[in-house]
Amino acid sequence: MSSYRKFAYVYDELMEDMPYPQWIRFARTAWETYGMPKTVVELGCGTGSITIPLVNSGFEVTGMDLSADMLSVARRKMEQTPRGTRLFREGSVRWVQQDMRDWEMPEPVDTVISFCDCLNYLLEEEDIIRTFRRTYDGLKSGGTFLFDVHHPNTLIRYEEEQPFIWDEKSVSYIWTCERDANRHEIEHHLTIFAHEEEQGKDMYRRFEEVHTQRAYEMNWLKHELRQAGFKQVECYADFEWTEAGEDAARLFFVAIK
Repeated sequence: MSSYRKFAYVYDELMEDMPYPQWIRFARTAWETYGMPKTVVELGCGTGSITIPLVNSGFEVTGMDLSADMLSVARRKMEQTPRGTRLFREGSVRWVQQDMRDWEMPEPVDTVISFCDCLNYLLEEEDIIRTFRRTYDGLKSGGTFLFDVHHPNTLIRYEEEQPFIWDEKSVSYIWTCERDANRHEIEHHLTIFAHEEEQGKDMYRRFEEVHTQRAYEMNWLKHELRQAGFKQVECYADFEWTEAGEDAARLFFVAIK
């Protein structure tokens, strides 16, 4: 899994078009159906783009990420939230640097979420199994585990549609992909040019990032969730409450303890 060191500080700008409100809406719809939580753990919270809106809506959220740099950006964003919109109580958000495969909390929580294909960064089946089991153990009875992953076919589309280019004054990138068809695995190679101003002159700092993801078959994921102990497992497609098929880009899972 990538440490996201330099990437963390340009992440939000590169990801500004990501559908964060749709992930939050999916979670809220699930909670309205299976029980509204009080305590939330977000695995792979990144820079807090989902965590912070949930906190501002009154949930007690623990944002967990492996990257200290991502968490640093998240803390700064939280501190910069205008006070008029800070509806949360003191202590209702925590930022914790932990590996999702071995995460833990002092007490079980009501719900665990992991969106934006975070679990695709787990590159071995055993990593997925460990995360499922740890999450089951970390939930209260009746608690929900909500996450999304890339469908294996999405990695094929990435390879077919590359290269991807983003060109803005503040940050630009060139993004290419290499796919391992046997492992349903893909390497994303990014060359990023980040704008800096030095002594009144525009400068661009170049750095390289490699991010590797692996996709897993829907039925295998369902099986391993049940093996971990989840009593009910559902899978939906692309932010919609419709049955997932081969044409889905993202698979959305709802697992109930």
